[in-house]
Amino acid sequence: MNQLNIIRQGFVDHPAMDVAVSYATLEAVARGELGEVLRLHVPAAVVAFGRADRVREGYPFAVRAAEAHGFAAVERLAGGRAAVFHEATLAFAWTAPMSDPRAGIRDRFESITTTMVSAFRSLGVDAHVGEIPGEYCPGQWSVNAGGRVKVMGVGQKLVKGAAHVGGVVVVDDGQRIRDVLIPVYRALGLDWDPRTSGSLADLAPGLDTNRVTTAILSELGRRFNLEDSALPESVIENASALISQHLQRVA
Repeated sequence: MNQLNIIRQGFVDHPAMDVAVSYATLEAVARGELGEVLRLHVPAAVVAFGRADRVREGYPFAVRAAEAHGFAAVERLAGGRAAVFHEATLAFAWTAPMSDPRAGIRDRFESITTTMVSAFRSLGVDAHVGEIPGEYCPGQWSVNAGGRVKVMGVGQKLVKGAAHVGGVVVVDDGQRIRDVLIPVYRALGLDWDPRTSGSLADLAPGLDTNRVTTAILSELGRRFNLEDSALPESVIENASALISQHLQRVA
């Protein structure tokens, strides 16, 4: 089995640092300085906006709405619409060297979503891959629970020599996501149905980020030799220089 380096390090006190680290990691893997790595951690409270959100007329109002609910506004690494991370979610960022990143887009989506579905089912959640009509940040590779609520979103970012697959697992406190996304999406002029947003704990009460992390790593351990690792100082330094590019502010 191939080795997969697991990094649990997060930056809850520096909201834009997580996305900056993902970008710096992607660059390091592309240069051959790192091997295949999965960062799985509890993130800060952020609303991660896509580039398509930034050109909407209501974007400044969306940023203010996020901040009013206690969320920092950041620019997400992968494509898609505004997504929410908070302390009862798990952020994941899987980065791998690829000679031709475009060739494996579907395979990477299938790999991460089937892994997550198996992990969630082991915890008693009726998980499936597929978009629910009316979901926020819609995508065919979303993971839902019972065909009723979205519990995971995922996207990809490709550069020459590497691919990043990242997203969020909503473990608990789905109400907090609904509360912030209602005004954010209203400001952006985007339609969605708040009833489609939920958490794993809604379906399996008592779940927390530790239990879900253990389940995910257990599934990955069937396919990889997992090795606990840490972010190289060079990646942290490079990420620190990128923070200002990802933290969104409006006057």
